[in-house]
Amino acid sequence: MSTNVLHDIVSWRRRPGPSGITSVCSAHPLVIEVAMRRAVVDGGPVLIEATCNQVNQEGGYTGMTPAGFRELARATAERVALPFEKVILGGDHLGPNPWKHLPAGEAMDRARAMIGAYAEAGFTKLHLDTSMGCAGERVALGDVETAQRAASLAAVAERATAHADIKPVYIIGTEVPIPGGAMEEITTLAVTSPDAAKETVRAHRRAFAEMGVADAFDRAVGVVVQPGVEFGNQNVITYDRGEARDLGAALADLPGFVFEAHSTDYQCPAALAALVADGFAILKVGPGLTFALREAVYSLDQIAEVLCSRRRAATVVATLERLMVDRPGGWEKYYRGSVDEQRMQRHFSYSDRIRYYWPEHQAAAAVDELFGLLKGVSIPETLISQYLPASYAQVRRRELQPFARNLLFAAVDRVLDAYFAACR
Repeated sequence: MSTNVLHDIVSWRRRPGPSGITSVCSAHPLVIEVAMRRAVVDGGPVLIEATCNQVNQEGGYTGMTPAGFRELARATAERVALPFEKVILGGDHLGPNPWKHLPAGEAMDRARAMIGAYAEAGFTKLHLDTSMGCAGERVALGDVETAQRAASLAAVAERATAHADIKPVYIIGTEVPIPGGAMEEITTLAVTSPDAAKETVRAHRRAFAEMGVADAFDRAVGVVVQPGVEFGNQNVITYDRGEARDLGAALADLPGFVFEAHSTDYQCPAALAALVADGFAILKVGPGLTFALREAVYSLDQIAEVLCSRRRAATVVATLERLMVDRPGGWEKYYRGSVDEQRMQRHFSYSDRIRYYWPEHQAAAAVDELFGLLKGVSIPETLISQYLPASYAQVRRRELQPFARNLLFAAVDRVLDAYFAACR
């Protein structure tokens, strides 16, 4: 039986090599491809995670099941010449969240079906998140009930992987906001208290034992906590080492565990490096990557209007605006304000709700048309300076070829570079 590469992540800080790992939380095929290309260059493993809302046994908002997501990852790895054994697949926020509008019994039945599908598809990092209340329950549950529900999910995953070559590792605990990001501007954050982190571990240890899966808890390697990082629609809360000092020190009382930091998107490189150094060894990033992708697509959209004027019925920007207005379900709960303010947020919010629309046929067709127009076109340096200035120096130094796909990949890779550097 092979050992899960993340099983000894707590020891990484004491040995040469990476002391943390970047968790790429995205189902966007181009983001996944860029992350895998980065892994080819770096030579290490790459952790790709799907969330319960994106991917589940009912398809999620991407239309993919866990098995479908695995096939996307496998095909992408083959295309970029990355050995698939270097790809770690993770499931994020696995629990009743997609069905929390239902009574708890029904929601948890669906959550159990979901984690079973993830485990059977070969996902080997599973985040158990059962803290949210379902229909008729309070918004957030206490540690005991949360842990009991999490243990019931672990039991399903254990049965599904009874004969698997690689056993899953588990991440326990949760944080606010819910999967998908904050719903308002964030001004202050409460860092998780050391006692709260320790109680989360104690409660889950007891619940796993009571559920008869104590052995599985030996593979619980991470606790999700709030280190004081978050982003709202228009602002980012930056990591403050002083505020999180006591929380980081609590790892001394939690042998075998690291902390997993969610919502690290848009943190500066120094903050990311400090997080890893302080024991937040798993850095999750998702919207920050699709935000960079959206920036690059929109810039190429403008370049196409200069180079290929009046060759399309509608730009990508216009297509996305029409799609989001016609189908507001992906953003209307999150973006408030005047008509103009909502329009701005639809396209330029840090929470990047536009990522829910890229899988739609109209959006995908508009992007394909854009890249069709620019295929083989060597984009003039002057337009790169105007619309993609972050790539200008690389193009001038001949480190980056001035073609649309290269420029798009470079925009996403710049974000990943800060994360991979912090984890080294």
